[in-house]
Amino acid sequence: MSLKTSNLAFKARVDREVHNEIMRKAVVKAQETIGTNRQKMVDELGHWEEWRDLSKQIRNHVLANLDAYLYQLSEKVIENGGKVYFAETAEEATEYIRQVALKKNAKKIVKSKSMVTEEIGLNSVLEKEGMQVIETDLGEYLLQISGDKPSHIVVPAIHKDRHQIRKDLHEKLGYEGAETPEDMTRFVREKIRQDFLEADIGISGCNFAVAETGSVCLVTNEGNLRLATTLPKTHIAVMGMERLAPTFQEVDVLITMLARSAVGARLTGYNTWLTGPRLAGETDGPEEFHLVIVDNGRSDILASEFQEVLRCIRCGACLNTCPAYRQIGGHGYGSIYPGPIGAVISPLLGGYDEFKELPYACSLCNACNSVCPVRIPLAQLILKHREKMVEQGKTPALERLSIFGFGFANSHPTLWKIGVNTGAKLAGKLIKNGKAPIKMGALAEWTKARDLPTPEGESFRQWFNKRGSN
Repeated sequence: MSLKTSNLAFKARVDREVHNEIMRKAVVKAQETIGTNRQKMVDELGHWEEWRDLSKQIRNHVLANLDAYLYQLSEKVIENGGKVYFAETAEEATEYIRQVALKKNAKKIVKSKSMVTEEIGLNSVLEKEGMQVIETDLGEYLLQISGDKPSHIVVPAIHKDRHQIRKDLHEKLGYEGAETPEDMTRFVREKIRQDFLEADIGISGCNFAVAETGSVCLVTNEGNLRLATTLPKTHIAVMGMERLAPTFQEVDVLITMLARSAVGARLTGYNTWLTGPRLAGETDGPEEFHLVIVDNGRSDILASEFQEVLRCIRCGACLNTCPAYRQIGGHGYGSIYPGPIGAVISPLLGGYDEFKELPYACSLCNACNSVCPVRIPLAQLILKHREKMVEQGKTPALERLSIFGFGFANSHPTLWKIGVNTGAKLAGKLIKNGKAPIKMGALAEWTKARDLPTPEGESFRQWFNKRGSN
């Protein structure tokens, strides 16, 4: 299992994405449009901060009683005729689903959008068995046919424009129609309609599971999920173990916040509630239902100082306001979880060796904190990652040496005075027109887009002492 979406080094990814004008224009437009619509919905709902407090309380309550609610949920699913599997790792989750598919002799599988199946790498496991796995969310489908990866939690193809999409459809599927979204969407809809009818298994994620009834709540805008979960004879729902609520009453609050925060709407187009397989006398729905509950490191997060990140409801609001995401897009992060939430959760799920740079792809401006509907202190958790990496020696050796030198000089006043006075004189002689002669490390990166201030050739204390008598 790997959360990585790129083998390029972090700086190479960032350099590539900041020069990707199509992506940057698309992200800016999306951030501004969604941000405006979100604010309208926030104002319309009223008492927004109280709603955020309530959502935080609900999620905290669930996390504090997670074992009890998971037990209640599993008992209800089984009572409703479904099957439950608890997967400690990504490998256990994919192996269970693989075995179900092999037992069903599945040839074709349709999937609705699901971040947790991306997280565990499900598609590649099933495809190795010769099964055809078809993403049915429009954005995910477009990325699948072009061999691309999602760059946003909610809007996976946000980095593409209509010209690129039309080109992909033409090259991969022989599309000859117009470049309009309506025509391209109609083409894809007609293309995959037969896949729904022929599929042996339908796989979905789970926005929220309801412990009281054993139901799964699925929030979409296209209606593809309903076809994927009702037409195939077998439905497999995959959920991160923290994604549940005690009753429908709490889910009502959470989906109210989810829709407004994610896309600036009162509700998404389709809010689907599924409770077990088809019962005797019912005419539609799957004959068999499996709920795969995935841990994959969440228990460790729950027991750690990063526990608050498990409140996340995957709305993507933090991405929609983040200035760093605005510049480098989702692919700059190199993880299926980009943006501020990705900077926190990717190192927790994938480790610092894979994602040590992500907590530094942040200016700590706190914009993400101000929009999170469940009040996750993302900026503070990102800062905590930086502290942990320093403690574990994960930061670059030159950086550690520089900080040690600074700390040593700062703790010896005489040495500090000599260094400051000497540095001021050297800076006055060497820095010309806002540029330094030494172009290395952070200084070189910083001065690519900024000029250094013109120094006076003296330290502050020297300046102050000359003028102190006045």
